[in-house]
Amino acid sequence: MKTLKVKNNWFNDSGQRLDASYYLSDGPLTNIKLQNSPYPLSHLSNETKDIFKGNIFRRVYVDYPHTGFPFMTSSDMLKSKLHNGKFVSKKYTDVANLMVDENWILTSRSGTLGNTIYTNKEFKNFLVTDDLIRIVPNNKKVKSGFLYAYLTSKYGKGLLTQSSYGGVVKHIEPHHIEKLLIPIFPIDFQKKIDQLISDSSNLRVQATDVLRKSHLMLSEGLKYKRGNNTRTTSLKTILSSHQSRLEASYYKSEGNQIHNFVRAKNHKKLIDISEEIYRPGIFKRHYVEKGVEFFGGAEIMKAIPQSEKKLSIAKTKHLESLKIEEDQILVTCGGTIGQTVLVNRFLAGKTASQHILRVKAKGIKTGYLFAFMSSDFGLKIMQSFTYGSVIPQIEPHHLELLPVPILEEIEMDKIHEKIMAYKENVSLSIEKELEAINLVEKEIEQWQK
Repeated sequence: MKTLKVKNNWFNDSGQRLDASYYLSDGPLTNIKLQNSPYPLSHLSNETKDIFKGNIFRRVYVDYPHTGFPFMTSSDMLKSKLHNGKFVSKKYTDVANLMVDENWILTSRSGTLGNTIYTNKEFKNFLVTDDLIRIVPNNKKVKSGFLYAYLTSKYGKGLLTQSSYGGVVKHIEPHHIEKLLIPIFPIDFQKKIDQLISDSSNLRVQATDVLRKSHLMLSEGLKYKRGNNTRTTSLKTILSSHQSRLEASYYKSEGNQIHNFVRAKNHKKLIDISEEIYRPGIFKRHYVEKGVEFFGGAEIMKAIPQSEKKLSIAKTKHLESLKIEEDQILVTCGGTIGQTVLVNRFLAGKTASQHILRVKAKGIKTGYLFAFMSSDFGLKIMQSFTYGSVIPQIEPHHLELLPVPILEEIEMDKIHEKIMAYKENVSLSIEKELEAINLVEKEIEQWQK
């Protein structure tokens, strides 16, 4: 049982809160630790131009970018791929307080609280949900990159979430974090942290740009043109289809159309250009505090894949089959279908669930194979294989049939090289951001008596 002796002035600072859980949470305990700071303390409101949330608005979704603004939810902001295909109408949307700019800090204020990101050039022109608090640094006493690293640290997150309210769904509001304590670290230390965050942000932009260019090269080489779906499907086609599928949505999907287009060109099946395509079996999960990090499909899609779940090394059977290797291509195969990740050195050696398929290139360049599988072409084909009603699924035997176009060797080599640069930039970006956060946490830990 946790106990703590509360001082009278703490009630005034907390807004006269009487619930014991508030005073025993990470935020108030961090405030106590910050009293040992050898540096001056300021408030978040003093170190920012503005702290605000977006307007609540009726979302009118549209299909095309020229008629809408790209739209981001609080869960989308954590993903490595920001563009989720959602657009809200330019005609029916008031963009006031919804559009964000680079070098801002966004933090989730509803549901899962305190998830924080630092915006880069990719965020420009996005409309962002009102469920995110916008923090605009003023860069006077506190560098914006340092402020982000501090707020993302375990100490900053505790402070951000300490004033949560609500029963089933927790919330925080901008005015709750205005008085959040900020230690004014020495400028040289701040510059070091700020540079690491700036480098990380720029590397992420470069990685996104390289991936986009590789997909464009692939599209130009493939020369795919959308055709008209016919209204009928022959019995011969149905009988020759994988598992003799009968549902109309399979034959009339764009994924099936792309599938047929690629098959009519020079191509190879994925089973012929990869090692075994597999996913681990179902197993009993023994979670421990110190073990091997364990990812589900949602975690591997994050810009920084992290999970609080750790598997026991001693008690987990077939642990090696759960581990992921560098240059493997991971494909989500349950619930959300076809999201693809190239394993870099940061992910290598960690473990992933049975809802993630593993692919390793053989006889074809890894980068080119990933470029195709992560493109809209590969995604739509994989999604066309989906079966099941409540929870969509695909299996290894579906993925084995994925047709991979074979372009001119020089084109495939160029795409491969770009993807390898993409992988390196992603790894460096993650390493630099985590280094910055760890430096801030270690410095604060040294103050404790």
